Amino acid sequence: MELTMRRTIQRIRYPPFELGHMEPSEVPISEVEVEVGENVATNFSIGSEDSWFVEWVDSNDDDSQKFQLQCEIGFDPPTFLTRTRHGWFIDPDPLHNISRRLIMPTVILLIVSLFIHAIEPGLVDLGLIGGVIAGSVSIGPLEYPRLLFYTFPLFLLPLVFRTIANFRDMSRQSMINAKPYKDPTFSIVESRDSPEILIIESDSEISLKRSRIQVGVASPERSTVLASLGRDEFGQPSPGMSTILPEKRVSSGDEVGSGVGEATPMQSATKKPVILEPLRIMRRSEWVSDISVGTSFKLNMPEESWPGTIYSSLIAIHWEIVIEFEQKDGKRISWVSPVIIPQSDVATKIPEAPVISGRAELSNF
Repeated sequence: MELTMRRTIQRIRYPPFELGHMEPSEVPISEVEVEVGENVATNFSIGSEDSWFVEWVDSNDDDSQKFQLQCEIGFDPPTFLTRTRHGWFIDPDPLHNISRRLIMPTVILLIVSLFIHAIEPGLVDLGLIGGVIAGSVSIGPLEYPRLLFYTFPLFLLPLVFRTIANFRDMSRQSMINAKPYKDPTFSIVESRDSPEILIIESDSEISLKRSRIQVGVASPERSTVLASLGRDEFGQPSPGMSTILPEKRVSSGDEVGSGVGEATPMQSATKKPVILEPLRIMRRSEWVSDISVGTSFKLNMPEESWPGTIYSSLIAIHWEIVIEFEQKDGKRISWVSPVIIPQSDVATKIPEAPVISGRAELSNF
């Protein structure tokens, strides 16, 4: 008797880096048929077809014309995830967020000041402005609007704040990479209801504060996305994708070519990343604060019932635990570790994909 291998259809429309500037329906869906063999993953659907979504379902006879993908499917995190999402991580400096919020007001202020300068003679005649801000200032052979001397420094504030924040982040990252804390020792009872954690030992230089579990969909591999869409590796990329980046993979967005811009605040290019990049489809559980070393505790689970851990080159459901500590200077540092959550017994459906910003400073990390 011939053994029939299970075949599945994997479909995904993954949000690009600047997802706010992209209409989901204009981004093509990557769709492949994969032979799963003995690897069992319960069918699931996250989101809807008119938006960002992920789907893993059994195939049927009508799917025989779909792109046939040959890839490994397993439950162990691939190398790029263990390299970028395992270890010690810090939150981006708060000045990053402040800087981003100041961009729009300062740009508007600069435009208004230039407009006022353009109609300045009429405003002076009406007595609405005086000599303090009216007129120009001569510097060498050129003259500059006097009002700009007040507004232009404010316009530069976001850049100044961003620079200061990057220097702070780089300094802290260098300290952590140069003298990392001792990795915490813990055990976990993996469960779909409430995983139980026992922290056996942690560094005495930091104090244990709280913990949670989070799950998300990692960026699909760039080569698989292009192959499923019938595009060449070095040809015109699909909407929502950038051209191929240099031969490195600093973040998960690099592989799919959707990491256009500064996905995370400045990081060291020669060391392991210390700022955790968001997964753009992601859900976190509530923090559990009543925890201590040597006493087991249970983690809350995310609101919706998510699929269990599974990895293919197109769809990767990634679970991880976050254990947060406090340093002696009051700053927080987190230990992040992948965890394998069992598959659900029934098909999983989440009506709306929980999409978050690709920018770490805007993603509540």
